[in-house]
Amino acid sequence: MTTVQTPAAIVTAEDLEQLLTPPEALRPWISEIAHLPTVRPTAAAFTHVPQAATTIVVRREVGGGRDALVLGPRTRATYADPNKPAGCTRIRLAPGAARSLLGVPAVELTDRVALLSDMPGVAGELAAALAELAPEDVAPYLADELPRRLSEDATRRDHRRLLGSAVAVLDSAASIGELASALAVSERQLRNLFTAGIGVSPKHYARIVRLRQVLSAAGNTPWSHLASASGYYDQSHMTADFRSLMGVPPTAYFRGEVPAPSPCQTVTRGFTN
Repeated sequence: MTTVQTPAAIVTAEDLEQLLTPPEALRPWISEIAHLPTVRPTAAAFTHVPQAATTIVVRREVGGGRDALVLGPRTRATYADPNKPAGCTRIRLAPGAARSLLGVPAVELTDRVALLSDMPGVAGELAAALAELAPEDVAPYLADELPRRLSEDATRRDHRRLLGSAVAVLDSAASIGELASALAVSERQLRNLFTAGIGVSPKHYARIVRLRQVLSAAGNTPWSHLASASGYYDQSHMTADFRSLMGVPPTAYFRGEVPAPSPCQTVTRGFTN
């Protein structure tokens, strides 16, 4: 029976980062904080796996350059070739938090990169300070600043809580129809909430969740077992979805045969309320 193993040549941010639990004061808006130590240029491509979340990244180059960026939800994998030694702090926003923190709906950021300082929300006001902080100071700084600066109305809080519940159910592989029924909303309402609050549809969110389950479970596992455990109908369905999201079929990816690295995404400018 054919099994899958992950080659050492494939490198992702998740392989290198040091994950932290956000302080209690930040959890309504921030789901994860992680520090990525300095990554130096290598012969292997650096894989950015699809991610159904908006992320603030504080990047620090070894030579002293610093910037604070916003990475929108990533619907397809990208492959980069780091050409400068740099480390970063990654701040993953909770479902529905983009509008409160950044001043724009998540869908406006999907598959885009922007300067944090261009964001019209509260987080944009903190961009310069975040860029200068040491990694260990980022979480305490945000825990002090965000709760006293943020102001959310009841509707926005309710949408954020509903999205949090929706994500928890989808993470357990429920269907979109089952999810809408469980939350007592129509499928149309659910799609609108996901698009504005997360940046992708519920269906695409579920696809990314399943893909990431495949990637995290890779090891001495038969393909058919991996497909079933990750919520796919069968192995061929998993293969087709993997190719669509990662750019190559799983057999090629797990042999280290990935697309050629591409340049970093262009930074989008000009966001407004």
